[in-house]
Amino acid sequence: MTDLFSPITLGSLQFPNRIAIAPMCQYSANDGCASDWHLHHWMNLAMSGAGMVTVEMTDVERRGRISHGCMGLYSEANEATARRTLDAARRVAVPGTKFGVQLAHAGRKASCQRPWEGGGPLRADQDAWQTISASAIAFDAGWHVPHALEDAEIETVILHWVEAARRAQRVGFDFIELHGAHGYLLHQFLSPLSNTRTDRWGGSLENRMRLIVTVAQEVAKAVPELMLGVRLSVKDWVDGGLTEDESVEVAKALKAVGVQYICCSSGGNSPLQKIPGGPGYQVHLAEHIRKGAGIAVRAVGMIDEPLQANQIVASGKADFVALARAILADPRWPWRAAATLGHEIAVAPQLVRGAHLPKKWVKAA
Repeated sequence: MTDLFSPITLGSLQFPNRIAIAPMCQYSANDGCASDWHLHHWMNLAMSGAGMVTVEMTDVERRGRISHGCMGLYSEANEATARRTLDAARRVAVPGTKFGVQLAHAGRKASCQRPWEGGGPLRADQDAWQTISASAIAFDAGWHVPHALEDAEIETVILHWVEAARRAQRVGFDFIELHGAHGYLLHQFLSPLSNTRTDRWGGSLENRMRLIVTVAQEVAKAVPELMLGVRLSVKDWVDGGLTEDESVEVAKALKAVGVQYICCSSGGNSPLQKIPGGPGYQVHLAEHIRKGAGIAVRAVGMIDEPLQANQIVASGKADFVALARAILADPRWPWRAAATLGHEIAVAPQLVRGAHLPKKWVKAA
């Protein structure tokens, strides 16, 4: 029976289990460059036992950052520090761990404070910058009004994604995840809430999905050796917004250009969203995409308990479960899952004494 610890192959990559670590912004970079915080953080994730580690939203150009502390892959310095950090993480990683980077652009949700500084739009005296989007519609009252990209500017943004993908390959990542969720630029084009264009980039679903599909296609052509995934906000949770059935069509189009999996999140593009929270509140969206598009999916969102995670995979609702806050709270969550489910898991030999698991469930990596 397929369960949380069953191996899985996507494209050319084999993952030792179905536990994924979702990308989590750390807001601790220096002009896009990984810092000592990232060195600690990535090495910690590498030792967790999760088979799939996707590092945080990493922006394809400087103005694409959410905040001054966001990661980037838009410069030689960004590339060098990411390589240093990933090399260190690989040296301590559990064998079989695969590392990916989430490439993104914040669009109209850029030029903001770090969360612990308030999280709102940067003031003029805080080195704010002009944001961009599909249409000149602010995210909310008091937010920056974005510049609506012209056709030629859109083509330039696509090139930024391609160049960042090439940098990701040189850094040494195993896969790339494109961020098409949470109200960032690709999602802004997908959603009719933020895209009111009447040209080839707006209007019909075919036009609204043109940017994300084109980015995926061009990235796949530029770095065919890297497995490619996409994170989608499958549903806007606002009347008149993107629906789960539309997202099935988006997933089909992405699969056709080489995308191997969809990480199924939701919301983030409107302050009017009404999301019904609770454990596993987005799992049904992953199941909908998996069945409708015939593509591997990653379920994410308030998945905290090993039995819950295992049931999601064993019942065929998703191919992976992705953990975020649960991993921050318990960086050895996969060890606990192995103990709960009666599986053996590899642990760095230096850590075996602290595993607190029956010996049959622990082996030195």
